[in-house]
Amino acid sequence: MQELQKAYDARAKKVNKIEEIKALRTPKEAFEMLEQYAKNGYDSILEEDKSYFLKCFGIYDKDSQTPKKFMIRVRITGGYLNAAQAKVLGEIAKEFGDDYIDITTRAQIEFRFIDIKNIPLIFEKMRAVGISSYQTGVDNFRNIVTDPLDSRGFDNVLPSFLLLKELESTFLHNYEWISALPRKFNTSITGSISNRCNAFSHDCCFVLAQKNGIYGYNMYLGGKVGRVAKSADIFLLPNQVKFAYSALTDIFRRFGFRDNRNKNRLSFLIEAVGMQEISSAIRENAGIQFLGAGETMTKLDFNDPDHGKVQLRDGTFGVHMIVPAGIFSGSDLIEVSRTSEKFGNGEIHFDIEQSIYIFGVVDYDALLQEKIFQKYKSVDSPYKNHLIACAGSQHCSFGVIENKSDALSMAEYLEKAVPLSDARIRMYWSGCVKGCGLHGLGDIGFEGCKVKIGNEMESGVHISLGGKITSEGLEGYSVIKSAPLRYANFYVETLMLEYKRLKNRDESFELFNERVLKLYTPSAIGFLMKLGAYLRERKIDIEIGFSERVNSGKNEEFELFEIGRKLYYKLSQQEAYSAYDRFTNTLKNEKLQNIRSLAPNIDENLALLCERILDTKESNRAVVFSEIVSFISLD
Repeated sequence: MQELQKAYDARAKKVNKIEEIKALRTPKEAFEMLEQYAKNGYDSILEEDKSYFLKCFGIYDKDSQTPKKFMIRVRITGGYLNAAQAKVLGEIAKEFGDDYIDITTRAQIEFRFIDIKNIPLIFEKMRAVGISSYQTGVDNFRNIVTDPLDSRGFDNVLPSFLLLKELESTFLHNYEWISALPRKFNTSITGSISNRCNAFSHDCCFVLAQKNGIYGYNMYLGGKVGRVAKSADIFLLPNQVKFAYSALTDIFRRFGFRDNRNKNRLSFLIEAVGMQEISSAIRENAGIQFLGAGETMTKLDFNDPDHGKVQLRDGTFGVHMIVPAGIFSGSDLIEVSRTSEKFGNGEIHFDIEQSIYIFGVVDYDALLQEKIFQKYKSVDSPYKNHLIACAGSQHCSFGVIENKSDALSMAEYLEKAVPLSDARIRMYWSGCVKGCGLHGLGDIGFEGCKVKIGNEMESGVHISLGGKITSEGLEGYSVIKSAPLRYANFYVETLMLEYKRLKNRDESFELFNERVLKLYTPSAIGFLMKLGAYLRERKIDIEIGFSERVNSGKNEEFELFEIGRKLYYKLSQQEAYSAYDRFTNTLKNEKLQNIRSLAPNIDENLALLCERILDTKESNRAVVFSEIVSFISLD
């Protein structure tokens, strides 16, 4: 492991402020102060405990959002609850947390508005039903995610939940590991061919694979926000997973960087020494020559939310409940608990899209008559079935925009503006660059930002397309940077209108993106999104959209000319030039007729746009979309 030591030594000349805080005391010492803090009140809490140590136990100071109140992030192992646990958690939210619950993208829940005096009692109530909030923050192993249908779904090959519990047992409640890592560490494990748990975007991923006719797991490493994990070229039998995991986490603890916190995740260690070196170190540290990777079998998307239910191996159903943006309540969770016992087997699973499965259901139709399913639908609109939104600025100090309300507002706008059936769209919203809403993996991703309009700053979003959870996952590509939030609905409306117009039967937006949108440059897509919004805003009834047949070769200059030519014709009912040689006019001495004489009432910005794109003198023509986008600004 010489290369690992060299890489570590090169960055060990200083440590970050969090590492300095860690040196002040142990997490155990901080936790033992909890009873005293509860008695003496908020102002008695040491600053380092508020800023760091209590987070090791899922206790987050939210003074900046809700004065002298806390958020508690509850660890729901694999997202799996029984009815008794759900009831207790619901009661805690009702009694101590303003009846509010957030469901997270790691299949956990968060209580908010918690007073320090109540935290020891909350912990006692959770402990009585086998639940804790340990290690759900800062430099710890976060909740391990898995397929919510593990062992029950027809597409599950290797049941993995018990293996997840085995991995968890090595670190959970173990003070040797609490706060021992350089940064947080996310893990996934799935033995299913459908990817229901965002399997490829974690620091460490164990994904169903087959090698030489034997099923096991391929190991992927280095995923995080903005980066999908890569194959470590390691194939593991189920009984080998724990050894590979122990070897890897030991390596990360010993050699992970502790200087710049923005570059301390496992991915940066891999970047420094190479994946081959990491894989060799895992084999050496485990003392096992693990086989090279097999064929990854987790390749399919999942569509349970689009149908509302999924048949299980025992003949019963897992019934899905859509919780848009993960906004839930203690009262709702108590009702889910009751309903799960009345109509199912008392098993409740959360998923990474912030929604819920109730298991063991026989009478699906009767279940849907329950009051809770009048509030939360089993099948909602395509805009809400796969909607994700992280906490946002209302509940998170990192949030740049409100996010949850923004996500719901857009979904509800699109439901009215572009109603869709037999469609599937994953809109994932993150309130900031940290990406807790998994925006990079959405069909349409939104990352909160601030935008300067005139002399004022206002809420905005960066918009991306093409994130994938199928195959080995893929981060999306940016199409619009810094869109004012008040216009984002209209830009996405253009996409939805084109999706509706061109989609094949039952075609998901992911497949539509692959078939149609990928024919264009990201700049062209963003421009057409804005152009469509501009035309509708000005009530100009022409259509300049996407085509299933494009021959511009994803060259911006060619795309621009083609759009200008179409726009000129739609506005004037006349071609700009008499003949064309690919993406320019054939006759070089031919003059461009002033479009205002052909369309006297033409919008002046569109006239200028046509002139800028189609100027008689080729050297005067715009060659990239950024040169002309100001003509179609909604400001």
